[in-house]
Amino acid sequence: MAGHSKWANIKHKKAIVDAKKGKIFTRLIKEITVAARLGGGDPNANPRLRLSMDKAREANMSKDSVQSAVKRGTGQLEGVTYEEIRYEGYGIGGSAIIVDCMTDNRVRTVAEVRHAFTKYGGNLGTDGSVDFMFKHCGQFVFAPGVSESRVMEAALDAGADDVIANEDGSIEVLCAPNDFANVKTALEKSGLKPALAEVTMKPVSENALGGEDSARMRRLLDALENLDDVQEVYTTAVLADD
Repeated sequence: MAGHSKWANIKHKKAIVDAKKGKIFTRLIKEITVAARLGGGDPNANPRLRLSMDKAREANMSKDSVQSAVKRGTGQLEGVTYEEIRYEGYGIGGSAIIVDCMTDNRVRTVAEVRHAFTKYGGNLGTDGSVDFMFKHCGQFVFAPGVSESRVMEAALDAGADDVIANEDGSIEVLCAPNDFANVKTALEKSGLKPALAEVTMKPVSENALGGEDSARMRRLLDALENLDDVQEVYTTAVLADD
C-alpha cells in the first residue's frame, strides 16, 4: 500500500487527541458519567467504567473530577443526563464512517453531524448501513521497531485473539472487548507500552485514499471530531501520508 501507513494514521489520531486536551476531558467526563449510570460506580464490577477511569488517569484528569463524574452517573450529584447515539454514513470514495455521540439534545446533534457530512462531501446514512463493516474489539498498536516476538508472546499468553505485523513495521494486538483490561495489564507487566490502546470499532476491510481524496476525507473526519457531542469517529479509510 505505497504512500499509506497504518502508523501514520495512528499518529494523526494521537495528534488530534493531544491538540484537544480540554475537549478530551469533557469527553471523558461524559463517558465516566454514562458508564457509572449504566453499570454502577464500582470500577471493579464495571469494566466500562474502569476503562474510562484509566483513560482519565492517563490524561492527567484530577481525581476530584473523576469522582464527581461517577457520582453524577450514580445519582449522588445532580447533573446533565447524556444519551448515547450512533450515526453511520459514507465519506470520500465510499469510505464507511461511524460517529459515536453523547448528547443532552438529540435534535442539535443530528443536525450538526448531518451538516458536517454534507459540507465536506459525505452522506449521513441510516442505522445499520455501515456498522457490519466494523468489528467491536480491543486494539493495541505498537510503534515500528517494537519486538514482534515479545508482543506476540505476552499478548497470546494473556488471551489476545490476534497479533498483526503491518507492512510499515507497526504491530497490532486484537482481543475481545471484555478481555481488554487483562491484555493491557499483561502487556504492561511485560514492559510493553502501546502507543494506542482502546476498545474500538475496527474496520473488517480498509480502503486506501490518496491525493485530494485523502485530503478531503481528512477534512471531513476532522470536522466530525470537532463537534462537541462527538465521542469517537471510526472509518474504513486509510489516508495517504502527509
